[in-house]
Amino acid sequence: MSAERTFHFSNMEIQSLLLEMGEQRSTSSLFRLIVDRLSSFEEVSLARIWLIKEGDICSSCLMAEECPSRELCLHLVASAGSPVHDSADWGRIDGTFQRFPMGVRKVGHIAATGLPVVVESIPDDSKWIAHPEWARKEGINGFAGQPIQFHGEILGVLAVFTKTRIEKPALDILNIIANHTATALVNARAFEQIEDLKKQLEAENTYLREELVQASSYGGFIGRSLALQRIIQQIDLVAPTDANVLVQGESGTGKEVVARELHQRSNRSDNALVKVNCASVPKELFASEFFGHVKGAFTGAHANRVGKFGTANKGTLFLDEVGEIPLELQAQLLRVLQEGEYERIGEEKVRKVDVRIIAATNRDLQKEVEAGRFREDLYFRLNVFPITVPPLRARREDIAPLAEHFLKRSLQAMHRPALKFRPEQLQQLHGYDWPGNVRELQNVVERFAISSIAGARHVDLLNDLGDEVTPSPASLDCVDSDSVLTEEEMIRLQVRNIEKALERCNGKIYGPDGAANLLGIKPTTLSTRISKLNIRKKR
Repeated sequence: MSAERTFHFSNMEIQSLLLEMGEQRSTSSLFRLIVDRLSSFEEVSLARIWLIKEGDICSSCLMAEECPSRELCLHLVASAGSPVHDSADWGRIDGTFQRFPMGVRKVGHIAATGLPVVVESIPDDSKWIAHPEWARKEGINGFAGQPIQFHGEILGVLAVFTKTRIEKPALDILNIIANHTATALVNARAFEQIEDLKKQLEAENTYLREELVQASSYGGFIGRSLALQRIIQQIDLVAPTDANVLVQGESGTGKEVVARELHQRSNRSDNALVKVNCASVPKELFASEFFGHVKGAFTGAHANRVGKFGTANKGTLFLDEVGEIPLELQAQLLRVLQEGEYERIGEEKVRKVDVRIIAATNRDLQKEVEAGRFREDLYFRLNVFPITVPPLRARREDIAPLAEHFLKRSLQAMHRPALKFRPEQLQQLHGYDWPGNVRELQNVVERFAISSIAGARHVDLLNDLGDEVTPSPASLDCVDSDSVLTEEEMIRLQVRNIEKALERCNGKIYGPDGAANLLGIKPTTLSTRISKLNIRKKR
């Protein structure tokens, strides 16, 4: 095509484009609309948009040597065109010119100065063209680049390569399109932010509903032990800060209750507490679960996903069973903890995040570090303020209050009349070692409530706990001093206590390691009681 022809726009097509630009609700659809419509003009060979963003591929950038600073550069975000001889796909954004350093070459010059660059006729003036031979081969005769700026701030560059000479009327239209692009870009970003906030609020509401259910079913801080009081003091001390907390303890001790209280007493309590069970996250979905993804990022990604860090922004992220994260994935978590930023899968945008981390584990992470199964740097990031939740057997004073609480709540949920534990039943609960801790106690009490009959007085917890519930001598302290036991109850307590002592001593009665010494009575007295109560020694 002759270079003597000049490039012009159809007023109707431009008006239609400007109207559609104002209707876009996402930056990706906006950019695609602009380059597709511009490249559809017969005289346009290629249309492109670059945006100013933080440098990200500086080490591999083809223009790294020309870059004056690695802080900001121009990112190619949209491209469209129809090559005549070039075999490359002009719609891709990952080619040679995917990045331009600020101030370098024509695109960088436009972004740095805010001034347009126009090459009316490439054959006559090719100083701004990197590959004149490419332009000649493709029949490209003109170039025009306009800054995209909003209220004095330069956001990027809009450029077209044309098959005809570019003159002022066309430049004026390109300037109008660039100005509308800036306004539409700001609006689209605002809509995207609103959409992100909407999704975050939806996710937060889901988590808050789950938290309410969990809070009403676990009992919170109930008890009177010194160990529990120490935990509450530690929570009061660290909750108002933004320090990461590592909650350690056996399964079922109430580590999640601690995390919930830390969040509720913090300055972040108005925002979400988001829980992630690290043990249940598959390796291949780790990044998506934590950081989110964009639609189409991989097979099955049918919609955008915010991710746990995005949902927890300005709030708290509770990493339950953090010791279960595979070693090879721990670096991804460490990066966002160190830098406070992450990227969603399929998206180049770097997102800032402000999240407080509360991690919980039933493992000894220090030993895991020594064994090479947990990163030491990640351990130190998490273990800023450790809180250890003792097992229930180490705070037996809390067993009775917890059991009463669980029983009352269970009966209310089942719309059954109130029922109290008998002293003997509390004695049984107190004497058990509770390997499953508070969670096991809750389950046992709920089964007891289900099996009870309204007004019954003789439902036996032994059916739930089995032979291991034989009370220890120390457990007698839990009986209310005002309680009165029947003779039958006293005999049953004595039988089970003796059986437990014999079991621990492997049936031996005499000697320093015998049952009599454990019970604090004479061996002859114990032998007489065994015979009188018809107790069979277990071997």
